[in-house]
Amino acid sequence: MSENEIKILSAGAPKTAVALCAEAFSKKTGIAVSFEFATAPVLREIIGAGSADVEIVIAPIAAADSFDADGHTVANSGSVVGSVKAAVTIQNGAIEPDLTSGETLKQAMLDTDSLVYNVASSGQYIATMIEQMGIADQVADKTTRTKTGSAVMEHLHASNLKNEIGFGQATEIQVQIDKGLDVKLLGTLPKDVENVTSFRSALLAPAADNQAAKDLLEFIASEEGQAICKSTGLI
Repeated sequence: MSENEIKILSAGAPKTAVALCAEAFSKKTGIAVSFEFATAPVLREIIGAGSADVEIVIAPIAAADSFDADGHTVANSGSVVGSVKAAVTIQNGAIEPDLTSGETLKQAMLDTDSLVYNVASSGQYIATMIEQMGIADQVADKTTRTKTGSAVMEHLHASNLKNEIGFGQATEIQVQIDKGLDVKLLGTLPKDVENVTSFRSALLAPAADNQAAKDLLEFIASEEGQAICKSTGLI
């Protein structure tokens, strides 16, 4: 590990915030920052195996806490980067589901031709929500699970269906819209079924003495860093 370059492994939902904070920090310090993204289950696998060649990890709080407890990261070394809400996305021009309440969303899911969500943590919440609504069996045959959040939007973009509902983190949906995919962010989940995921940064144990990595963590937590995070849609 080198203090001349800092490597970050992050969950996908805050990817724009991570990239912009890295860019701003590099401009200030001249220290290169590289980053890669993975789903929460993959983050747990990589960090848990102790094989991550990175200095900083950004993960859902529950995962970050487990990394601390298992000694993979330096306890209390980072901060909350921000939170994201689960949201609904559709192809532009598609039928818009009613997001007034959990009940109207439930009916929309029963009426739609197709449901799309991922196998990562945000998708796991959607699967649980559908189970709790009691409609899992009714929608099973029309459900597609993708590996990543971005793949949900790519699926919708390529689809010929006009009555199809996708789910993902609001920030990830916006990233794909900015890339030109033919999808829209319809809105976050209704209040009575909403899901908010918070993300925390942490310093990997082998990088405990890496001052540059510590400085980057402090930058992300600073007023400037938090302003950058909020500008990308993190709350």
